[in-house]
Amino acid sequence: MGTAASRDTGQPRYLQIANDLAQQIREGVLKPGEKVPSESELMTRYSVSQGTARKAVAELRPTGLIDTLHGKGSFVKSQPPVRRKSSDRFRRSHRRAGKAAYLAESEQAGKTPGVTVLYIGPTEASGEVAERLGVPDGTKVLARRRLYFSDGTPTEEATSYLPWDIAKDIPELFEENPGGGGIYARLEDNGHTLSQFVETVRARLATKAETGALTLSPGSPVIHLTRSAESEDGRVVEVCDTIMAADQFVLDYRIPAGD
Repeated sequence: MGTAASRDTGQPRYLQIANDLAQQIREGVLKPGEKVPSESELMTRYSVSQGTARKAVAELRPTGLIDTLHGKGSFVKSQPPVRRKSSDRFRRSHRRAGKAAYLAESEQAGKTPGVTVLYIGPTEASGEVAERLGVPDGTKVLARRRLYFSDGTPTEEATSYLPWDIAKDIPELFEENPGGGGIYARLEDNGHTLSQFVETVRARLATKAETGALTLSPGSPVIHLTRSAESEDGRVVEVCDTIMAADQFVLDYRIPAGD
């Protein structure tokens, strides 16, 4: 069987094999959900050692093209990424329609969303969260930690931090389901009309805990997004700290070019 990896490209052998497998995935030769050839199959197909075959698969994991399940092997990812449009996802019209941002964008992508609430209760603000909220480290805030799913696959873990003096007067914020439109709708229902959102986006490799929570392959990249929600009086009324599987999302931003 002739493959791209059989040609002399000057690359290490394991990179040639990884690139060949990636090309097969992108061209649909290896289809979504299909098992990637095992190390022994790669050894036979490409006439290489087990170590080279193992390095080839390891090289493929951070690309986001495959999932590796312990004891079962590697499989071609079956889900295209969700496109998150900053200019659309926090529209007030979505909240009025009873849809939180994640629900609205998942439905637009033709996916079935899901959420598991991991924790709701008091915690201490620290670091960037405290700085964004404008409070000293250790200040009591309300934390809402959730794990989000798309078609049954965990895709992001998010924790919202809200000032205690605001949250304590809004009982829905302490419920697993805060009601239609999510926590932003409840904030606005209680007089905290939102004016803008400020996001900071970072890319890095997943920690061991994040790899487990999002069922990622070792060495997978994640998007670390931190968002502040500001009310019309200029106060930050929520900070959301989110870890997203990088291969599951495309982030779209519209940036005005005016003066």
